[in-house]
Amino acid sequence: MAAIVATDTQLMLGVGLIEKDTNGEVLWVWCYPSTTASLRNLLLRKCCLTDENKLLHPFVFGQYRRTWFYITTVEVPDASILKKVTHFSIVLTAKDFNPEKYAAFTRILCRLYLKHGSPVKMMESYIAVLTKGICQSEENGSFFSRDYDSRKAYLVGSIKDIVSQFGMETVILHTALMLKKRIVVYHPKIEAVQEFTRTLPALVWHRQDWTILHSYVHLHAEELEGVQMCTGYIAGFVELEVSNRPDLYDVFVNLADSEITIAPLAKEAMTMGKLHKEIGQLIVQSAEDPEKSDSQDIALKTKEIFTNLAPFSEVSDDGGKIVLSVEALKQKRFPPATENFLYHLAAAEQMLKI
Repeated sequence: MAAIVATDTQLMLGVGLIEKDTNGEVLWVWCYPSTTASLRNLLLRKCCLTDENKLLHPFVFGQYRRTWFYITTVEVPDASILKKVTHFSIVLTAKDFNPEKYAAFTRILCRLYLKHGSPVKMMESYIAVLTKGICQSEENGSFFSRDYDSRKAYLVGSIKDIVSQFGMETVILHTALMLKKRIVVYHPKIEAVQEFTRTLPALVWHRQDWTILHSYVHLHAEELEGVQMCTGYIAGFVELEVSNRPDLYDVFVNLADSEITIAPLAKEAMTMGKLHKEIGQLIVQSAEDPEKSDSQDIALKTKEIFTNLAPFSEVSDDGGKIVLSVEALKQKRFPPATENFLYHLAAAEQMLKI
């Protein structure tokens, strides 16, 4: 239990409340502890209450400069004690990627606010989870942090669904992720963007790195700057204008039209050959096999690729890290596309001699 307490104390960063009143005004009304003006503005942009299309998104999540945000939005029923409020959003910020965990907790906080009409009870529950990992209530539901393992959050999406939509082209996404390229995903519906983007890091399961995921980005200068600080990333957008921003991506996925485009500047590094065809076939076969887990075969194939790099690697002159010997790689006379891929993979893994 002590370990859970420590973990939650380290992971949760804050809680906030955004309201839309009967005049249609959207205001940031409360938070604990304090937050910066720039983060408040970002969260106002993310919560659907400021959208002009009036669509209600019950739950959205994303990250901004290593701070994850989780937002649950509800409509206030007529009988509620919140007479001047039509909708509100509860915002949680945290250091970890775990949408299911924070969706469950924000739903409880929403029920508390609907019942009491004051942030006091919400803050009590927030502090209880922060310090004990638990908040319990017979009428509003109970929440136990220990029920939400972060590794389970990594497995929620389905690679099989991606393969059923893109088939052999899934290998383009796998290659881009292996080479730590920039992937931008567009769909007009945020729910589709979030479901798809959160699954992509599982294609490079050996890294188990979801920090590359920016599942809800707006074409806003401050946000784009935060994303572009990352070497490689997956960024989700609901604005079609992003397709006209080749400076933001190496691979563009138009999810609505099931199209994948490689940007001209990335084509040389992303040249496909026999090895990619093998990986593509493996991904498709694995997805069609009901006995296989989503990322099992892909993880084994990835391990094999790194094993292929081993004979051409050596300890660097300063006796530190393992680096690739380009000469040894060339002597092996791989097909050009395979050699090119292994070279760029070594670069992505920082295995090249500078």
